[in-house]
Amino acid sequence: MKKRLIRVREEDAAALAILGREIWEEHYTSILGPEQVAYMVREFQSEPAVLHQMREEQYVYWFFTVDGARAGYLGVQPKEDGSLYLSKLYIAKRFRGLGLSRLALNFLMGWCAARGLSKIWLTVNKYNDGSIAAYEALGMKRVRDQVADIGGGFVMDDYVYEIDVPEGGTK
Repeated sequence: MKKRLIRVREEDAAALAILGREIWEEHYTSILGPEQVAYMVREFQSEPAVLHQMREEQYVYWFFTVDGARAGYLGVQPKEDGSLYLSKLYIAKRFRGLGLSRLALNFLMGWCAARGLSKIWLTVNKYNDGSIAAYEALGMKRVRDQVADIGGGFVMDDYVYEIDVPEGGTK
């Protein structure tokens, strides 16, 4: 089984949005409800949102591929404080359990080290038990709670997790 990360180009934004909607509707509807999922897909995972993030907010995206099939995606945003915000790590259900999260973290450790970034952090919904377990298995530590108003009458009730980037970028 060949697992890879492939950089997303602007012309790939529509395909990323389609995959994002599939993953979000399947995974998050039971956690957030259909209205909030629809809002978040439109505002944060749609083709216009992704293009805006890439062009205006310095986001970088990669597709996960497994034997050439798109299995999910990863989206990050370097921050001025020397950290990397891991904004999006989404894997389609049929590809979960294949080590793609570990692949992503190992890749990002090297990517951060090459850019002088010292820490990777993310937010995860407090009720997203599977993702929390995966992040903890990767060595990430819960550092605080966070409630963020995301507009549309919705909030995200999250934990913030982080991990330090070791010297040289390897764990």
